[in-house]
Amino acid sequence: MDTILSRYAGATEGAKYKRLAQAIRGAITEGDLQTGAQLPPVRELGWALQITPGTVARAYAILTDEGALRGEVGRGTFVAGPQSRDDQRDIRWAQHNMPEDTDFVSLFSTKLPDMGQVALIRDAYREMAEKPTGSLLSYPSADAYRPARRAVLRWLSDAALGAVDPDEMVLSHGGQSGVSLVMQSVLRGRKPVVLVEELSYPGFRRAAQIMRAEVVAVPMDGDGLIPEALDELAQRHEAQLLCTSAEVHNPTGLFTPKHRREAIAEVASRRGFHILEDDCYRMGASRAPTYRAILPDRAWYVSSISKALTPALRVGFALAPKAHAATLRRVAEYGFFGLAHPLAVLVEDLLTRDATYEIMEDIRQEVNRYTRAAVNGLGGYDITWGEDLPFIWLTLPEGWRASAFVQAAEAVGVKVRASEDFIPRDGLAPHAVRVGVNAQVSMRSFETAIGKLRHLLDHPPERMAV
Repeated sequence: MDTILSRYAGATEGAKYKRLAQAIRGAITEGDLQTGAQLPPVRELGWALQITPGTVARAYAILTDEGALRGEVGRGTFVAGPQSRDDQRDIRWAQHNMPEDTDFVSLFSTKLPDMGQVALIRDAYREMAEKPTGSLLSYPSADAYRPARRAVLRWLSDAALGAVDPDEMVLSHGGQSGVSLVMQSVLRGRKPVVLVEELSYPGFRRAAQIMRAEVVAVPMDGDGLIPEALDELAQRHEAQLLCTSAEVHNPTGLFTPKHRREAIAEVASRRGFHILEDDCYRMGASRAPTYRAILPDRAWYVSSISKALTPALRVGFALAPKAHAATLRRVAEYGFFGLAHPLAVLVEDLLTRDATYEIMEDIRQEVNRYTRAAVNGLGGYDITWGEDLPFIWLTLPEGWRASAFVQAAEAVGVKVRASEDFIPRDGLAPHAVRVGVNAQVSMRSFETAIGKLRHLLDHPPERMAV
């Protein structure tokens, strides 16, 4: 008790709960509080420090999340022993995300595990609530968003973007909002043409539809868009924009290597169209330069925190070429005045915390664990997968059509997504489905769901057999 009291008295900056957490953390680091030492009860310590029990509980919760303390039901709070990173990850998993078994498993889209980000977000909301009153009474300004944009640059530090100025960025309501902002900034005329991959993210087509644009699909091979086909279609249709996902292609999971990106960028430069790169599904570091780095005067970049941290906040960001930054900012300001200021403050807080990036790594590892389980269960069939890829592209064996397979899977309690969702209306759908990683169900339930898919693949109904 005396150790905590003296250290708390010496901490004079920051909120009371932060000062208390700092005092206890310092006592542990310097050996004044040994492993296994029991901390005072919340009410007793609050009385001694003349602060509320809730403030003490909040400090204890922060240190427990960090792994410095551990709580034992009915006994109290103790100093935790030294832990490896894997131990800390397992503790956070047990504390924050204990998924239950379930009979129906949705693999329609990626579902991230809670590895501590929920507690982190709640704490950031508490921090935001303590900000000065003025920030909750005024319209936000460009200057007010600058700290959040700088924080996003840290988030994007493992993307090969080339030179980036925070003023070339706009915060958006998720990646889809970012796509729409770029289209509004680029497209001109009565019926502009947008090029997409022949299998592509449906949000490209929906955003183009709002802009009354015509969508033209470009053929692909194992490296992504075929430059020769792109060149011919861009010239024929006088295309203004190409929408693509080069790092993690949605839905196939393909990766477009550097030499192919350079060839595509050359076509864009020669034919005069812009490139919008959607990088929302990337969970690891970039493996090749982005189009923004290769073609900085014509390439736009969109990403979000949805696939790596949480989709609930609906926070994304769009980066413009330098010459078009003012246009992008104007489109955002005219459209919605910018992100709500409290949300921008929350983004700044979250993306400047070291704990956020530790939790992101834990999320990545956990998603990979589920992905490997799916690969083990579907081994022998034609699948595209990879580390840091939160879904699998499954090409169906002879005898199955995508729509029929989706219906059969749902009948046995598993929901997957058919290839038809990723093609234009007049496109030809391959016999394939996308299987998302759902790390919000227990591994037992997930493996059971994959086993059901495997059974369908092994035993197609007689009426569908060739």
